[in-house]
Amino acid sequence: MQRKHLVAAFAAVALAGTALGGPAVADGPSAKPTAKTIVGGLIGPLSLDVTDNGTVYYSQNFAGLLNRKKPGKSPKTLYQAPEGTEVGAVSERKGNVRFAITKPGPSEFENGPAFLMGIGDSGKARSLANLTAYETKKNPDGDVVYNLRGLPDDCEVPEDFQPYEGIVDSHPYATVQTRRSTFIADAAGNDILKYNRKGKLSTVAVLPAQPILVTEEVAAGAGLPECTVGLKYYFEPVPTDVERGPDGKLYVTTLPGGPEDPSLGARAAVYRVNPKTGNTKKVASGLLTATGLAVADNGTLFVAELFGGRIVKIKPGSQPKTYLSTALPGDVELRGNGDLYATVNVLPSEEEPPDGRVVRIRN
Repeated sequence: MQRKHLVAAFAAVALAGTALGGPAVADGPSAKPTAKTIVGGLIGPLSLDVTDNGTVYYSQNFAGLLNRKKPGKSPKTLYQAPEGTEVGAVSERKGNVRFAITKPGPSEFENGPAFLMGIGDSGKARSLANLTAYETKKNPDGDVVYNLRGLPDDCEVPEDFQPYEGIVDSHPYATVQTRRSTFIADAAGNDILKYNRKGKLSTVAVLPAQPILVTEEVAAGAGLPECTVGLKYYFEPVPTDVERGPDGKLYVTTLPGGPEDPSLGARAAVYRVNPKTGNTKKVASGLLTATGLAVADNGTLFVAELFGGRIVKIKPGSQPKTYLSTALPGDVELRGNGDLYATVNVLPSEEEPPDGRVVRIRN
């Protein structure tokens, strides 16, 4: 039940051949909104950012690549990681690029050391912070109890359902930059971290554990005994994206942990986090596998629902509405002129060549 290596888990679902998402995005004029492919043939483009001049930065997580595509130019590789190392969590601000690498762990579903990386004027990537070392020292969610809480002593459940406190694990999944700081969404650490101009890491907030009520139906489906009915099961929150809103607050998508199909409902959400106090409030819910987020100047949210097969638009105070149906959207970003950019078809298939794409979406 613990969320270990997020990308490996996504890949396992995709390679199993499960039918996911909606139809592939179209380039034709009949689509409304209209999506145009900027670059294709990508392997796991789970993260992107776009500048006001239309330059797109995107990761190919499964290939260990960080790329840049300027308008009218061919894509350029900015960084290539050693084989087996994941690259993701890309953001850009005034020429400074931030991204993260996660090295391979002892097994497919365990993370190795993770680092925040940077590329500045020199054009060369360098390590800025050891995120795993910080997680090992601080373990910000170490006092949070996950799985079944309040389990009676005489209620025997399988090991996977036994309560446990937040483990030491780091998997940086997204970054966003401000004038003074870089904020990091750590999907395995269940927290938002801040890297400041002095090179120091600190914890901004731990996202709330995600409860569901164990009903008779849930217990039967999970193979749990009757003594668990009426208890709450707390999943890990698994933050997947972080953006800065027009109000100066941080907005964060969570999956949360557990099954990403609709079997337990559309449980993913968007939280607003005060970066000064860490106070956290849910502002949108009813989402399925929320992996990417963009925040407009008027507070409207755009969310990529990876296994929901769509990008949704959420106006302040409103429910999510389908903005674009598309296969396996991974991330979304807004350009200064209002154009929405997204990555789609982000999970590979054993039967087909890589077809991950960056697209530009216009009304």
